[in-house]
Amino acid sequence: MDILMLESSVYGEDISLDKFDKLGNVTKYERSNPSEALERLKKHNPDVVIVNKILMNKEAIDAAPNLKVIAEAATGYNNIDIEYAKEKGIRVANVAGYSTDSVVQHTFALLFYLYEKMRHYDEFVKDGSYANWPVFSYFNNIFYELKGKKWGIVGLGNIGSKVAKIAVDFGCEVLVFSASGHKYDSPYKQVELDELLKESDIISIHAPLNEYTNNLFNYENLSKMKKSAVLLNLGRGPIVNDADLAKALEEGRISAAGLDVISVEPIAKDNPLLKIKDSDKLIITPHIAWATHEARERLMDEIYENIVAYFEGRERNVIV
Repeated sequence: MDILMLESSVYGEDISLDKFDKLGNVTKYERSNPSEALERLKKHNPDVVIVNKILMNKEAIDAAPNLKVIAEAATGYNNIDIEYAKEKGIRVANVAGYSTDSVVQHTFALLFYLYEKMRHYDEFVKDGSYANWPVFSYFNNIFYELKGKKWGIVGLGNIGSKVAKIAVDFGCEVLVFSASGHKYDSPYKQVELDELLKESDIISIHAPLNEYTNNLFNYENLSKMKKSAVLLNLGRGPIVNDADLAKALEEGRISAAGLDVISVEPIAKDNPLLKIKDSDKLIITPHIAWATHEARERLMDEIYENIVAYFEGRERNVIV
């Protein structure tokens, strides 16, 4: 079979893609813009295309008449015209759950960096101040225990559920909110948005982007949060309004925010969040929560197995 990878750089140089060579002729491009993707689909006319962000709409699908499998290198597949793929008899398979542990880990990494003022104390030592300090300890930037705090979670899927469990282990009371109104079968107290905003000391977002969550954390809702609260977004960027968050942070409406996702990625040069240089107040990572070495290895292993399953006549992670 002929396999086409249109954005191999997404998976990282530390991850071997050699296993796919066992399946046939593999062509890899590090990255492809929309016009390049169309040209390469026409040129190679593959049996299988592996995509992550590349748009597989009607035009792209029609560019490769031999196409049999679209292997989505992610959980979400809104970059693929599912109905047209179904009409054409093309299998679409995704990968779910490969990055759960990675994202949960990153959630707590962001929290503790902010919550325990790590940047402040690291700089105190490294700029020579600690060497000249008269006593063994220094804690002028006050920080607190998690025990007894309320942790609000938006989106209680696999990731949110695991974050909730660990938060409980730290002694937190967990509150959960569903933007769509879904009733969770969980041991945690489910609340309406206003209660979540007003009561939570920490709020972490693990929800998908949809009509219910888009722009959910706007200035009005951010202003309802505790001034001491920390907001973490590990879901999708547009759930939080970037400009409104920047304003809320500058005005001290909330204490701090940790973001792994932004409304436009890569971040726009004029994004107002870039004006906030205080890393005790705001930390932004470039959409890496999913990307531990182990998670990316699992991702590629799952894609490989999805492709093998199709050609062996088995269903595996099938969307259509």
